[in-house]
Amino acid sequence: YRSRSWGYYWLYRRKVKFKKEQNRMRKYFGTDGIRGEANRELTVDIALRLGYALGYYLKRENPDKKKIKVIMGCDTRISGYMLRSAMLAGLTSMGVHVDFVGVISTPAVAYLTKAKKADAGIMISASHNPAKDNGLKVFAGNGYKLPDEVELEIERLMDDPTILANPIAGDKVGKFKYAEDEYYSYRDHLLASVNGDFSGMKIVVDTANGSAYRIAKDVFLALGAEVVLINDAPNGTNINVRCGSTHPEILTKVVVGYEADLGLAYDGDADRLIAVDRHGNIIDGDKIIATLAMGMKRKGELKENKVVTTVMSNMGFENYLKENGIELLRANVGDRYVLEKMIEHNVAIGGEQSGHIILLQYATTGDGVLTSLKLVEALRDEKKYLDEMVGDIKDWPQKLVNVVVDNNKKNIWNKNKNITDFIAQKEKEMEGLGRVLVRTSGTEPLVRVMVEGKEMNMVEKVVNEIAEVVKKELA
Repeated sequence: YRSRSWGYYWLYRRKVKFKKEQNRMRKYFGTDGIRGEANRELTVDIALRLGYALGYYLKRENPDKKKIKVIMGCDTRISGYMLRSAMLAGLTSMGVHVDFVGVISTPAVAYLTKAKKADAGIMISASHNPAKDNGLKVFAGNGYKLPDEVELEIERLMDDPTILANPIAGDKVGKFKYAEDEYYSYRDHLLASVNGDFSGMKIVVDTANGSAYRIAKDVFLALGAEVVLINDAPNGTNINVRCGSTHPEILTKVVVGYEADLGLAYDGDADRLIAVDRHGNIIDGDKIIATLAMGMKRKGELKENKVVTTVMSNMGFENYLKENGIELLRANVGDRYVLEKMIEHNVAIGGEQSGHIILLQYATTGDGVLTSLKLVEALRDEKKYLDEMVGDIKDWPQKLVNVVVDNNKKNIWNKNKNITDFIAQKEKEMEGLGRVLVRTSGTEPLVRVMVEGKEMNMVEKVVNEIAEVVKKELA
């Protein structure tokens, strides 16, 4: 399948004819764009070549279009402007025009790419990673992440010197412009997603010294909430440092100290949300999804009465949904797989425990600020606190063991009969009382064994037994 409207490839992903290409080892793209330590793994050269390749690809796929436009944004990392300059050089040298929308969230770039009818969007961010890291995420013209087959083709072009063989004339190169006022288009989109206001509510917001430091304050103040901001002073190196969705410990103390209704924590590029209730308890993505799904069901907005989460979601959460007439569909770990299953089954809400939550009525990717607005709206409508909304969700005990193995053997664990037979035996013993999940690390020589069940003693016994067998067979 081939189309000049390459943003619509989503419905054709991972067809049989692409299987061989998709399963080969990728050279640049990972599960969420190109990522690595800035200036060492993610170099100016890689960013420049991505600019060349993406620009060449867009021009090739749209030969009759007079103006190819790309939306670009970044988070607060000091390396963002270095990588921006390299990307701009590559893109504009190919005749592509770039609107730079400044420091803004990943979902904002996705939204603006679609809303402004751009041909692609680029976000420079390493999400929840430390400040030394950075990443290059590319969105299709419809606001969705690139399909696998397009990423593979761009990888090929990045290593193809012939795309530079016939440079365009100097008066035909692309133009760069600052378009930071597009921020207000995104802000208005967020505000339009909420009915009514939040007057009388006190909310603590942790922006992780990242890309939400401005937008979160603006929208909650505009909606009448009393806002306490923390970690909202980015300096280029403090993004995600002991703050945000990956480190909400300070937020828990501030929420209790200020006697706030709840706390909200984003990650560096604001595509995730973790909440804190009034007592300082951390509320993960699964419980946020449950709260939103229940409100959507009451309003008749929960399509098919289904939600999508990943294989990591707790069975206690699944039982809670089932008791309330909501079916849980599980996808592989990774927001792109969640989104794929949402589209396949016509589901309106899905996400991960990490807080990456997709609301397809409003967004094409996870949006932490949007999710937080809809969460506060749901609490306001129910006239309940967050702890009251999630009080009936009883998590089952879980334990995860990382087993160090031979890196050459980690991806064939499921072809080892001794391992698979032993896991099958344990699953039979636990039937109805728990489950086993085994998966490999994408970057380390590890096999991850997770066991979940009603009783912690059983969980610890089974996970340790399986881990020992895996170690014996693969070390």
